[in-house]
Amino acid sequence: MNRVAESLAHAGFALPDAPSAVGMYAPAVRAGSLVFTSGQLPFADGVLISVGKVGATVSEEDARACARQAALNALAAASLVCDLDDVCSVARLAGYVSSERGFIRQPSVVDGASEVLHAAFGEAGVHAREAVGVVALPLDAPVEVSLTLVLHEAHDEKSTPDV
Repeated sequence: MNRVAESLAHAGFALPDAPSAVGMYAPAVRAGSLVFTSGQLPFADGVLISVGKVGATVSEEDARACARQAALNALAAASLVCDLDDVCSVARLAGYVSSERGFIRQPSVVDGASEVLHAAFGEAGVHAREAVGVVALPLDAPVEVSLTLVLHEAHDEKSTPDV
């Protein structure tokens, strides 16, 4: 087990299998020492763990759990193009919350994803972030998360060509 997986397990999280693309995109792309993940939904075992709008049919706590799962899925996507142990920092987290009109606690929801990154990387998991309320997300998911990771300069066999 690698260091990041051990850190996640210690915090009670499990890194899932890497997601497959469901369209004309890659789950993650590496450009030099940066890794960009596509938006990840809160799938667990192939099923969304919750659906609907936060503040209506999805509670804030359930949405936080969705953000945690989406962040785990984003890390799994990143692992397709890099060794997570080579991550030296998390540069950016973008979190989108499908919100009922009047719901304004998107930052609290996206904190669930931030918790996962802190568990995985410690201080290197501190990041810049957006927490944005949106009208709808794919498949009626309540949360979508994407990451930008910075890698140590070491290259490995999983890396994609520089773009």
